[in-house]
Amino acid sequence: MQGYGVDNLRTHGTGPFCVAVVHGGPGAAGQAAPVARRLSRGRGVLEPLQTAASLRGQIEELETVLRRHGTLPVILIGFSWGAWLSFMVAALYPPVVKKLVLVSSPPFEAGYARGIQETRLRRLEEGERSELESLIRQLDDPAMENKTAAFARFGALFSKADAYDSDDEDPAAIDYRPDIFESVWRDAAGLRRSGRLLELGKRIRCPVVAIHGDYDAHPAEGVRTPLTDVLEDFRFILLERCGHVPWTERHARDAFYRRLEEILACGI
Repeated sequence: MQGYGVDNLRTHGTGPFCVAVVHGGPGAAGQAAPVARRLSRGRGVLEPLQTAASLRGQIEELETVLRRHGTLPVILIGFSWGAWLSFMVAALYPPVVKKLVLVSSPPFEAGYARGIQETRLRRLEEGERSELESLIRQLDDPAMENKTAAFARFGALFSKADAYDSDDEDPAAIDYRPDIFESVWRDAAGLRRSGRLLELGKRIRCPVVAIHGDYDAHPAEGVRTPLTDVLEDFRFILLERCGHVPWTERHARDAFYRRLEEILACGI
């Protein structure tokens, strides 16, 4: 069953569905679809799509999809925002998750996030920086009714800044939802600022591995250092010459998939 789905789920391969790949965003479901397709060679993979417009709603939506359609416990692979979402599900519903893989996670403490936008702006050309500043004003304008195109272009510029040497062999269709981004990210960022996001790590009982690119604008130490302090079973893998989306990187793609297959085959 290839690419079949309901409104908030696609499935790849044939069951049992013991692996789930969770998208980034929030409000940008679809980007990690190539990973779900690649990993489904020989196994069943769930590709949950985040449609809820609140942080709690996305947590409950993902947990429900896993329980209804997965063979529990699952190996949960979360990309970018999906890494945080998977982290929270693993903490709040331990029986659901067998292993947790965090790919290109945002930092878990607010202090590590302060330089991300400056890094991205520095990597863009002058005209692109001006365009990005204009897009930010548009997205912050409550009077602007349709923000989808601006949000998509905003994401494209950030993706360019986050890439080391990208060659996207299998481009994914992304469902841009600025309304979901605004509501979910506001609450998620607040959870990080308060320290409660990291505190949830103390409730995780499964093995956790983080995979991160050394060129990712999200600093690797913002993942490695905080999680080393709170998780009982944690491993960190740094990919060289790799930006935020490892499966699109010429130099890191093979190493990324090799690491994932090792995790799926024999553990962390």
